[in-house]
Amino acid sequence: MSTNISGKVVVITGASSGLGEATARHLSALGARVVLAARRKDKLDSLVAELIEAGGEAVAYQTDVTSQQDVNAMIQGAVDTFGRIDVLINNAGLMAIAPLSEGRVDEWDRMIDINIKGLLYGVAAALPVFQRQNSGHFINIASVAGLKVFSPGGTVYSGTKFAVRAISEGLRHEVGGNIRTTTIEPGAVDSELKFGSSHEQSRDFVVDFYKQAIPAASVARAIVYAIEQPADVDINEIVLRPTSQDF
Repeated sequence: MSTNISGKVVVITGASSGLGEATARHLSALGARVVLAARRKDKLDSLVAELIEAGGEAVAYQTDVTSQQDVNAMIQGAVDTFGRIDVLINNAGLMAIAPLSEGRVDEWDRMIDINIKGLLYGVAAALPVFQRQNSGHFINIASVAGLKVFSPGGTVYSGTKFAVRAISEGLRHEVGGNIRTTTIEPGAVDSELKFGSSHEQSRDFVVDFYKQAIPAASVARAIVYAIEQPADVDINEIVLRPTSQDF
């Protein structure tokens, strides 16, 4: 068992499926105490029961990351339960792909609210905890679409993921030497993200593109790699793709 993971308290948003669920399973198996946050409480409760049955420590909080009140309550709940937080994984995300000419402003708003503001609410809630502890680790899930603009169709999504990288880099610079910041930039990974588009043509394209996707556990291993480093090592950025993905 990894001594640098075992016993750590790790909060994961978007933990009811995909990357969040896979990461929760992987970290729990390594002895981390996991705090799972998502909107679908039934899925969270089922996962928590499974992890506890396997000998792990886990709690769940129904959390909509677009609600600052929800995020604050979840972080406070984590501290109340375990006494501290070692890692916050800002994983909740929405990818609604459609050409700009479709004018799907509601979807643009949702992506900005979840992908950018949801992450910022997490930072606002957890940073004071990390500062009090004089330690902590932010892991923010961006995308290869935050390195190159995924257009046509993904322009706004790419904008939100470029923002995640910018916020992460500024955060790393501002928090000083005792708090770590990692940005994970996956390519096509098997998750529910690919079903976020309501524009039928774009959705069909994305689902076809994701036929080359790698398992969510691939990203979970990258996250574990960042967490398990000694405290004086900050893995700032990890990009991973399927070997067959050219974008």
